[in-house]
Amino acid sequence: MTSNQAPTSPAAPARSRTPRRAPADLPFSFADDALATTLAAERGEPKWLRSERSAAAAAFEAMPVESNNLYTPYVDLRAASLDDALPYVLDGPPGLGDDLKDLRLPAGVHVETMRQWLARDPKGFRATIEGGGTLPSNDKLAQLARGFWSHGRHVEVDPGVTVAAPIELRWPSASPGRALITRTIVTLGAGSSAQIVEEQVSCGPDIVCAEGETVPQGFFHGTTEVVLGADSKLEMASIQDLPASQIAFQHRHAAIGEGATLHWALAQLGGRLVRSRVDNCLQGDRSSVEQVEIVFAGEEQLFDLTSYTRHRGRDTTGNLLSKGALLDRSRSYMKGLITIEKSAVGTDSFLGEFGMNLSKAARAVAIPSLEIDQPDCRRAAHSSSVGPIDATQLFYLESRGIPPDEARKFIVLGFLEPVVARVPLDAARDHLRELLEEKWSAGLVAATAAA
Repeated sequence: MTSNQAPTSPAAPARSRTPRRAPADLPFSFADDALATTLAAERGEPKWLRSERSAAAAAFEAMPVESNNLYTPYVDLRAASLDDALPYVLDGPPGLGDDLKDLRLPAGVHVETMRQWLARDPKGFRATIEGGGTLPSNDKLAQLARGFWSHGRHVEVDPGVTVAAPIELRWPSASPGRALITRTIVTLGAGSSAQIVEEQVSCGPDIVCAEGETVPQGFFHGTTEVVLGADSKLEMASIQDLPASQIAFQHRHAAIGEGATLHWALAQLGGRLVRSRVDNCLQGDRSSVEQVEIVFAGEEQLFDLTSYTRHRGRDTTGNLLSKGALLDRSRSYMKGLITIEKSAVGTDSFLGEFGMNLSKAARAVAIPSLEIDQPDCRRAAHSSSVGPIDATQLFYLESRGIPPDEARKFIVLGFLEPVVARVPLDAARDHLRELLEEKWSAGLVAATAAA
């Protein structure tokens, strides 16, 4: 018996994809009360700190990764695989502590480890740490740091002291298969001022495995907790250039007092998957915050950035700007919420989120939002856009004789320059520009090879 049907070829096998992790599924399981007990015992900590760690462990267990339902659909932890990661307790990665060598600090300024702080000022240490008041109580990953930190930095500037030279902090990445959980606490007294440059870097050269094997991921989790006294001023820049196999969770929280000013300049370049949250609480009257954050992503990097700014005092000012430039198959989520409480009469606040897709496979998402309970505001606004390079800008530069690739580079690096220009240390600013140039060149080579 014959058939008029054409023979059919076997169906091509479906492309396998890693299942998406639910927002409740963190890619590690080491954070429990047993680890909290081990940290306290091995480090010889006082009983109250053991209880503090235990309370944080219980809070961590009870909370979801993302408490804001608007942002839950964007939680994507598929790229992280940390089930076998071993947390540091007393040891640390190579390079840890290099930033504390040969410090030359003026009187009234302390830059120290947590252990040094506890020995020098046990009452001040306990008043700051106990209860987790320098971290948001509703964030799971903040409670992770509160309960399971193994290393930390404390920067304290006495009232009325001005620190002329920038303070440099340096965090190395976790070694493959390890987890480094850190806290940085910065306290400025009334009328003081300081500049801080934080670098997050690789702990050593890249490791190469045999064919068919992969380098285990490392996990870096760091917080920066800032408390600003009346009329103080802090400029803080952070340059994140972690290795490609690193998973990074970051949290920054600032309580800004009356008349105080905070400037954030945050650059996100490295890592495989990065989740970052910034909380700014403008508590005092006439307080202000300026926050600029850039992402330059390539290959299959994922950056998940969230910003919360809460206005409580009168006549407070907030200016927040996030920008992402995305190569290859990278992704970025930029989410922000400005909350203006009833007490915040005369608020002036703006939030801008802008993404630049440099390939057809790149994806940027921008979700700015406002929550206003006080109508008497000077300004409450947000803006966002996502798209490719502006064709008119490209045409203008090419019409002046600039080659297309050079023109694209000028546009992209100019797009990211607002953060670079705010890095307070000349050497760090120049280094950031070099990193951006290197990433652009690497992306150009990859695009040429794929063409």
